[in-house]
Amino acid sequence: MRTIRRLLAVLLICAGTPAWAGLTIQITRGVEGAVPIAVVPFAWSGPTPAPPQDIGAIIGADLARSGRFAPLPAKDLIAHPTAPGRVNLANWRVLGVNNLVIGSVRALGSGRYRVEVYLYDVYQSPQQAQLLGRRFTVSAAQLRRTAHHISDLIYRQLTGQPGAFDTRVAYVTVSGPLKARRYALKVADSDGYNAHTVLQSTQPIMSPAWSPNGTRLAYVSFEHGRSEVYIQDLATGARRLVSSFAGLNSAPAWSPDGRELALTLSRRGNPEIYILDLTTGKPPRRITHDPAIDTSAVWMPDGRNLVFTSDRGGGPQLYEIPVQGGPVTRLTFDGSYNAAPSVSPDGERIAMVHGQGGSYRIAVLDLKSGLFQVLTDGPLDDSPSFAPNGQMILYSAQYHGRRVLTTVTVEGRAGQRLLSQAGDVQSPAWGPYRK
Repeated sequence: MRTIRRLLAVLLICAGTPAWAGLTIQITRGVEGAVPIAVVPFAWSGPTPAPPQDIGAIIGADLARSGRFAPLPAKDLIAHPTAPGRVNLANWRVLGVNNLVIGSVRALGSGRYRVEVYLYDVYQSPQQAQLLGRRFTVSAAQLRRTAHHISDLIYRQLTGQPGAFDTRVAYVTVSGPLKARRYALKVADSDGYNAHTVLQSTQPIMSPAWSPNGTRLAYVSFEHGRSEVYIQDLATGARRLVSSFAGLNSAPAWSPDGRELALTLSRRGNPEIYILDLTTGKPPRRITHDPAIDTSAVWMPDGRNLVFTSDRGGGPQLYEIPVQGGPVTRLTFDGSYNAAPSVSPDGERIAMVHGQGGSYRIAVLDLKSGLFQVLTDGPLDDSPSFAPNGQMILYSAQYHGRRVLTTVTVEGRAGQRLLSQAGDVQSPAWGPYRK
């Protein structure tokens, strides 16, 4: 009975708390000091009606979601220039914006479109004001992704850092009554659009993890009545069972080179961290050796160390261990509960679930300075996942009795909630940059 209770505890730590159908974005907190920017609706040239993808609106929503920018409301726009020769910089300085985005979409026939975009610094001279000018020829199906790509270009131009708008997220939806639950593993654009189902089941699905190249997902499925780890190709749908050992098979995490998975296995009775080589077929290699629960391992970007959750100190805390074995180093000391780590792409920060006073919130530890910062308000925040640029964190939160997806900046200064029409969400995972 003690072993069963321990395994259930591991699953709770790994899985988090329970989804997305259609999504709408709701701003939960603004950003003090966000850069004011005007995004003018893109002009349409072609037959009526215009394509359903509103390029300008998508760009504005992306920039607002980043927490770095405060787009001017559409009702406050005093002009609608669509080409470089029609921009009056003085008009925009009056409105107090720093930057201006204009553009157009033209139908070329045969389902092709030309998208033009221009970015300005309104406080520069007319000769130096244009910071960006790009033209794209795309299909109708590529319009929305092109808008996200433009948002990435603007973000990089104005911040010096890459954007993370042209990326995807994976998550699990849970719907239906208690005795007839339906689970679905889904993938969507980073703003929740273009969602499609990867796997459906009447049994739980947990812990999706992206391969480094973004082409595959590893996840835990209970379709055979017990936990097993699968890898699925997103293009072909082909699945591969990689871990079905006796006991617990959970918490898959890809190595940076995509050749190995870190897993939590209880094949010898106790939950421990293992590494499975996906290229050789050799038995998994055990990394931790402790009577405590060791779970939820993630890789450091250099591939040399793992960060994991363990209760070896009396309660869940984060620890680091070399993948080749060696001494274990405790990383967290703030509070009695720190679990479910997510490492930033540069390896400088670790996001986690921080429990204090019965509330569970998302916190970040800066590994260089040692600064520990709680970013969210709780009370049941879970499953943090860094954006590939390291500037935002996606997580699951409780909202009006349901689980929803939420984002927060790494400074905790801005957040947005992604609301679903029905169902609950668990295990969000932010994917890598798209090729």
